[in-house]
Amino acid sequence: MDGTTPAPQVWPTLRARDARALIRFLADAFGFAETLVMADGEHVHHAELSWPEGGGIMLGSVRGGAGDPWPLEPGSFGAYVVTADPDALFARAVAAGARVVREPYDTDHGSRDFAVRDPEGNRWQFGTYRGAPRRAPEGAGPPEPAGPAGSG
Repeated sequence: MDGTTPAPQVWPTLRARDARALIRFLADAFGFAETLVMADGEHVHHAELSWPEGGGIMLGSVRGGAGDPWPLEPGSFGAYVVTADPDALFARAVAAGARVVREPYDTDHGSRDFAVRDPEGNRWQFGTYRGAPRRAPEGAGPPEPAGPAGSG
């Protein structure tokens, strides 16, 4: 991400049994960049990782107990992440130890995708599909394009 990339407005969030190890894995396997980590030793209270193609995720160590303000079960997270080069990213992820769910494939809607699991069991699907074009509000101009031709 550079200074011109808009800040993400949706933050997918997950919990981890070993948040420090998961942060290292997400950086090594997928290329997330560690933006902020607030921790006491190995316990991560809050971490933000930036996706180099835009956006980011938050994560922290599992806390458990009745006072947990964000009681997510480690390994229950899933995300679809847009990437321009899924084949190269797949090779990187496998080399870093990602467990393959589905090798790279072409979808019927023109995307190139693959799916893997991280060491905590979370499912990550990466592909070229950037989503459907957004509809313009009434009275506004035409909808914004979805992205480069063939991206989805």
